[in-house]
Amino acid sequence: QVQLVESGGGLVQPGGSLRLSCATSGRIFRINAMGWYRQAPGKQRELVAEFTSAGTTNYADSVKGRFTISRDNAKNTAYLQMNSLKPEDTAVYYCHARIRPMSVPLSETSYWGQGTQVTVSS
Repeated sequence: QVQLVESGGGLVQPGGSLRLSCATSGRIFRINAMGWYRQAPGKQRELVAEFTSAGTTNYADSVKGRFTISRDNAKNTAYLQMNSLKPEDTAVYYCHARIRPMSVPLSETSYWGQGTQVTVSS
């Protein structure tokens, strides 16, 4: 079955950078959209950045100018480059995708990764 696995999280000082990766596995017919969400303790999950089904990008106001989402279509992998990190960026970051899997190619299914911890602290 289709799975999403995030990597690249860790501990970084304020002002530092991290690059997150979201690798897909399993047989995929089509990826309609991919994005990154995050959830801090005591807060609701929020959208950070995404590629829409139309191919446009969308960023949360809090990360504009600092984060950049990218993708490698050949590898079915998405990335999130995070620069000028702030303590308030501390959260578990989740990859999300809307995928038509080979097992059910006519139906779009929502998939979530297990998350990767990003901690910004001095």
